[in-house]
Order: sequence, then C-alpha cells, then structure tokens
Amino acid sequence: MKLPDGKQNKTEMRISVRNLVEFILRSGDIDNRRIGGAENAMQEGSRIHRMIQRRMGSGYETEVFLRYVYTAEKYILVIEGRADGVITEQNEKIRMLPGAESGSLEVADEDICVTIDEIKGTYRALERIKAPAPVHLAQAKMYAFIYGTQHALHFVRVRMTYCSIETEEIKYFHEEYAMTELTEWFNEVMGEYQKWAEHERVWHEQRQNSIMRMEFPFPYREGQRELVKYVYQTIYHRKKLFIEAPTGVGKTISTLFPAIKAMGQGLGDKVFYLTAKTITRTVAENTFEILRAGGLRFKSVVLTAKEKICFMGEAKCSPEYCPYARGHYDRVNEAIYELLTNSHSFTREKIEEYARKYQICPFELCLDMSLFADGIICDYNYVFDPHARLKRFFGEEGRENYIFLVDEAHNLLDRGREMYSALLCKEEFLKLKNEIGVAGKGGAAGQRHDQIFKIEKLLEKCNKELLRLKRTCEGMEIVEDIEPLVQILSQLSGSMDEYLEEKSEIYDTSVTDEILLFYFEISHFLEIYDELDDNYVMYTELESDGSFIVKLLCVNPSEKLRGCMDKGRSTILFSATLLPVQYYKKLLGGGEEDYEVYARSVFDPERRALFIGSDVTSKYARRSPEEYYNIACYIEEIVKNRHGNYMVFFPSHAFLEEVYACYAQHFADERKVCIVQGERMDEAEREAFLARFEGNTECDLGKEIQMEIETEEDQILIGFCVLGGIFSEGIDLKRDSLIGVIVVGTGLPQVCHEREIYRKYFDERGENGFDYAYCYPGMNKVLQAAGRVIRTAEDVGIIVLLDERFRQYTYRRMFPREWESCEIVTRNSIARKIERFWDSWL
Repeated sequence: MKLPDGKQNKTEMRISVRNLVEFILRSGDIDNRRIGGAENAMQEGSRIHRMIQRRMGSGYETEVFLRYVYTAEKYILVIEGRADGVITEQNEKIRMLPGAESGSLEVADEDICVTIDEIKGTYRALERIKAPAPVHLAQAKMYAFIYGTQHALHFVRVRMTYCSIETEEIKYFHEEYAMTELTEWFNEVMGEYQKWAEHERVWHEQRQNSIMRMEFPFPYREGQRELVKYVYQTIYHRKKLFIEAPTGVGKTISTLFPAIKAMGQGLGDKVFYLTAKTITRTVAENTFEILRAGGLRFKSVVLTAKEKICFMGEAKCSPEYCPYARGHYDRVNEAIYELLTNSHSFTREKIEEYARKYQICPFELCLDMSLFADGIICDYNYVFDPHARLKRFFGEEGRENYIFLVDEAHNLLDRGREMYSALLCKEEFLKLKNEIGVAGKGGAAGQRHDQIFKIEKLLEKCNKELLRLKRTCEGMEIVEDIEPLVQILSQLSGSMDEYLEEKSEIYDTSVTDEILLFYFEISHFLEIYDELDDNYVMYTELESDGSFIVKLLCVNPSEKLRGCMDKGRSTILFSATLLPVQYYKKLLGGGEEDYEVYARSVFDPERRALFIGSDVTSKYARRSPEEYYNIACYIEEIVKNRHGNYMVFFPSHAFLEEVYACYAQHFADERKVCIVQGERMDEAEREAFLARFEGNTECDLGKEIQMEIETEEDQILIGFCVLGGIFSEGIDLKRDSLIGVIVVGTGLPQVCHEREIYRKYFDERGENGFDYAYCYPGMNKVLQAAGRVIRTAEDVGIIVLLDERFRQYTYRRMFPREWESCEIVTRNSIARKIERFWDSWL
C-alpha cells in the first residue's frame, strides 16, 4: 500500500474492524450460556448471509471491502473489513441539516440515502432480541464512519439484520447517524486504542530490525540450507509446500527461520505453528527461545485447550459457577497490557500466573494474547475447525498476510475428516429426554417450564424419526434424504436456545449443562448439513452395542482445508511420513501449482539396519497359536544377543495380548523386563511407561514381567505397544533409550463400513480406492513406528518389519528413500544377521 507523501517513514499497522471494536468496547462477564454473547455465539453462517444478500435489489451492494487509514504522529493504522451490504437509494426528503434550509450549506448527494447493513444469523428466537448487541452495532457504526468519510456524506443509516437460522425470519433494527456524531465516536474509540497502537509501533520496529540481523542458529546440515530456501521461496510466491522431512533434518528450525525472515520482508504478519500433539508444541516453543537468545525480538503464545487450562476443573463458563468468568472483560485489558510489556513468551505457565493475579479466565487471556503475538503455537483446530477456529483472525472474507506451518501434517487428513463430519446417536435423544423428565419432577408445583416441555416433545419427535430410519437400516445404509429429521432438529435447536437464554432456575444446573452440550452437537450437525456436497457421504448404522447413529461423513476434506489455508498467504506442510506425497497433496488441499520436496536424510545409513521377516504375517486368516509363537520367537531372536531397550508394535491390542502371553510363557528369563501398553492409559501412566526407557525403574506399570537382574547393563527392556497408538508417534527416545523397533504387520486398518465408503468413493473417481482407504494409512503407521529409533546422528539401531507382505511391490513402493537397503530374513537367520550388525559397532 502506498503511503501519503511525507509519511513513508511511519510504521504501518493493520487491524480488522471486528477486532478493534470488540477489544475496546467489551465489558462484563463471560457466559457461554448466553447464546450470542461471545465470540463464537452468534452463528454467522455464510448460507444466511448469501440468502439475505440474494434477496436484495439492484441498490444493494454485497461484501463491500472498506479501508480507512488512520494517521497518528508516529504510525499509520490501517483499519479494514467487509460490510455485509451497502444500500443506496433515493432519499424521500431533503435532509434538515443545519444551514440546509437557508441554502448556506452545500449538501453532496442530498437526494441519496446510504445504509450500512450488518447481518447476524442466530438460533435465538427473534422476539427475545430487543436491541442489537452493542459490539455488533459498533461494528456497523465503524463501517458507516469509513464509508461516509470516503464518500463525503453528511449522514449514514445503519441497519442491523438478525436472521433466524431455524425459520429464516428476519428482524431489523434501524439507526441514523450524522457524520459529525460518527466522527466524534470514532475519535473516542481511537483514543482508547492509542496506547495499544503505540506499543505495537515500538514493538514492530524492534522486531523488524532484529529479524534483519537474525542468523541461522546452528551450522547447516547437509541439504538444510536448500530446504530453508524452498520454504522462503514458497512464502514469497504465495504457494503451498509439502515436505517429506526424515527425522534429523531439523524441520522445526528449517521452517520457522525462513518464515520469520519472510516477516522481516513484509511477507507475513504472523506465523501460525500448527501441531497435533503437545510434544511438538514444546519443540516449537523451544525453537523460538533459541532464536530469542540470539537477539530476535519476537512474541509468541502457546494456545492451551480450555479443558486443560481451566482453573475450575470443569469448563462451565458462567459467572454463577466461575469467579474468573465474573467480570472478566472489566479486568482483562489491564492484565493483557502488563503481560505484554513484561514478557515475550506467553507460555501456559505465564498465562496462568497473570490470570490468577487478575482473576480472569486463562483460556480467554490466551486468545487475547494471540492478537499481540508474532508467532502462535496451537492445535490444528484453531485454524481449520469450523467451531474452534480463531474468528478474530479468520472471521473476514479474503486472504490475510499469515504464514501457516503445519507440523506432522499426515495427521491433518484424519483430523480434517473428523472436524468436517457430524454424528447424532438416537439413544442420546432418549437419554436427555429422561434426564429432563426426572429433573422436572423435583420442581415446585405449577412451575413446569413451558420451554422445557417443548424440548421434551421435540426430543421425542427426533427419536421417532430416527426410529423410522433405523427400521430401514440393515447394518449400514447410505441415505440420500434426512430432511424430515433436519426440520425437527432445527426446531429443537431453537427451543433449546430460548431455554438457555432464560436461564431458568426450575431445573438443576446439571440438566441445563446437558442441554447446552446437546445444543452444541445439534448446531454442529445442522451447520455441516448445510455444507453437504460431493465430498460427503451420508449414512446410518446400527452399532455393535445396539445404538443407532446418523453420520455426515466428510470423505475428502481437501476443499475445506484449502479454504482455510487460503485465509493466509502461504502454507508449509511437513512430516517425516508424508508418503506418498501426491496422496497427501490431493487430500490436504494442494493443487498442481503447489510444490513438494523430499528432504535428504542426514543420518548415516550404516548406523541403521532394516530387516524384513519373510516367513511370518499378521493376516487375519493366518492368526493362530502357531503364528503367535512364530512372532514371539522372532522377538526373542532379535533381542537375545544385544541388551538394551526395544519396542514391538502390534496391529491391535488383542493381537498384542496373544503374543505377549506366548512370549511370557516361553521366553521370560532373569535378563528381561516386559512392559505392556494399556488400553486406556492416563497421562501419568504414559509418562511412567516412557520413563522406563529413559532409565527410571521406580515407576509402577501394573502388568509386567520382571526377574532379578544382576546389573542394569545386562537388562533387556521390551515394550509391547499398539501400532498407531500413543507410543508409535511423537515420542523422542534418543541414543540408548531405544535401540530397536519391531513392527508386526502392515498396519492396514480393519475393514469396516467407513473404510469401505472411502474405498468406493475414490474408486469411482479414478483412484485406487484400496490404496487410499487401507494401504496408505497403514503404511504411514508403520513408518511412524519405525521412526521411533534413530533420532540423532549418534544413534545406532535396528528396524524389523515382521510380515511377508513387505516383500511385495505394493508395500516396497511406499518405502522412504533411506530404506532402499534392506535384508530379507527368516526366523532361523535373523539372529546371526543382527549379531553381525551389532558386532560392526562394538
């Protein structure tokens, strides 16, 4: 953007209309039961916007982009956003402005009347909306000020349009403002924002200067400099880059460093580092600290899930329950400013410290600090999930100057399918109906709530419609039409909304909480239903436990993911197991114009041995006591000649139990300790399991075999784990913490209705459906498990793939380049070959 003459040296900053008015004008409590009161509450569906905009006549201009350049002494603040509609029509009478009657005032376009239309979709009953929400009206007034200034108007009208998502009825609120009034109001808002803008100006200059001086903090590894260049060039050209980055490449610093350098050149305003697991968030946070230690001035925030950071144990966000929600918005800005001026790293610990000091919600403080952070470390859902995405960054149409770095990107496919799918269970409707009925019997006589009675009736109607669908379902049924169910769900959603708005005291809070949770589930289902297209399959299924479900399954999330990525300038997706890269590129929103690169492994291939067992398999037809014994024998032959720590990964927990029992019976001795991954391990149990591999023998793991061991150096530790489970990905056991990984089976997912839907869907579109539904996801689990060994350039270790199918081209074609050299073995030959490998490193 070209700045006015004489102002080229001023710092330019940007803020959206929405963020500006919400930040300055908010006050009071956090109350998630007040549907419509918080950031995510008013359901601003694009369908409602489009519907209303299509109904308007020729004088209605939609999605009008507005920008105002506010010039201060040392900075320029660009305020921008999109007005839902601008209505231009003939004025019915000449404006009676001061001076107009005598003709002494020149009125431009006095016969033209302009109205700014701000549309809000809601599930609330329109009769309960008595006036527009102050923040919504302020947003419209800001657009009115910008438009009126740009067009030299003397007055502007504002229309607040509230539309019921359930009934599509509309309620209007009209206001009319003289430009002098709007200008005075605008100046008051900017006066409130001045100290924040001045802080941002000073910080922006410091950050940009430090980025110019920033140097790569380590000696470049082989191929790392080229990878850094690829990332920078991708950002420069506004593309996506898919990186297959083997362990040891240094993918975190190799993506963050060029992204920050791009920010220094004005090619990005913020970096979003997106992860699926906590451990990778920690790595990103540590990388920012390394760069800051080298002189970088850069603020970062770690967004922690509400359920984890909530001080109250249970995230019930209402002022009656939570003292941190009560008056939160009256105190939060003071807390933000102190934290902003005293710290550069807004970690979970720092957020909690300031939240307790000011008695405010730590989760909301996290979100607010993201407005001022240069780097945001968070889960995928803050960018991609339609309900959890940060509307303060992604609420407007169009592309912003953001850089997305997606770590462990292979996880994004299943996460995307989950985020864009929706499910309802018939039994849950009856359960809630019964809970409401029991709670209602405890109320005072004559106090039965009309709205709750209506909810009960609608729950019953939903149950009957689901029962009708159930009667036509034999196991699993693809369905084309559930419109009768959707109509009842819309009515139920509206009734629940009205009840929650009233906050009735007749029913205990547990019932109200259950209604609120169910309300959110229904709302999600209805919103996904509105978005159905060819990437979805709708089906009903009778589950093994007798429950009946209706599911809107997103088979191909690529368009949804692409739409989210298009909110930013560029996206870099990377993983150690992004193979085959074209599969992930197609399903994660990539296009032909986007790039892919295979980063070279920096590890010495001689330090790792790869073996394929040719006389054993995990095929279902071959599963038997004899085959379990063969696998147990393999494990013994692999570990017996070299003490150390091993992990064995199995295709299921049931399979694991069979082999574990067999191994314990035939091969347990005084040198071995066998520990088993539980089916449902909590965080403490997971940490205890991993601690055994790091040398802590004091942890109690329940099921284990442990004999008397003369010295710790003689110990053989074997962890029995599940492929695709919590220990097959995201753990970092270096050097002697893990010297061998054994993978039993090809990782193919079990055949089920959903997998068969995937297979058929991609077959019909000219792809290999079996590969898409089974082979590729299975091999990814194998590669992830194998990647637990050899974590540093100094590590030495072995990988053993126990399944004869790994000899086939179907699977060998999916091997990474560094697996080109492998040995085919049998149960009788593997011990000699492994002994030879270890002897070469003694």
